[in-house]
Amino acid sequence: MRFSSTPRGARLARRLVADRLDAWGHPHTSITNETLALITAELTANAVCHGHVPGRDFEVRLIAGERAVRIEVSDTRAERVPPLSLDEPPADAESGRGLMLIAAMADTWGTTPGVNAPGKTVWAELALS
Repeated sequence: MRFSSTPRGARLARRLVADRLDAWGHPHTSITNETLALITAELTANAVCHGHVPGRDFEVRLIAGERAVRIEVSDTRAERVPPLSLDEPPADAESGRGLMLIAAMADTWGTTPGVNAPGKTVWAELALS
């Protein structure tokens, strides 16, 4: 699903993911739902803050497998790829911890370049118990 590259779009994406997971049997209060909702919030906030291109939306894809759930957030800013090695930002920094949270919560995460259009996809997977 596509969302406007705004804070409101990021909130709506998080809500959609939580509602879809609930419909798939992972209630809103479950660890799986709460963890993936938080990962979605971080990924979509990054798409809005760092992947924003005026006039372009970001896209969210949620994939349920037998062993894991995968969230993908795609934006159209190809030159701003998140680093895979994460250094803790200075203590007085106001940002820079979102990817550290994703790395801590997800079982695996990464980026892939856009295939059919400019941009990138940042994804995270959470294993199901």
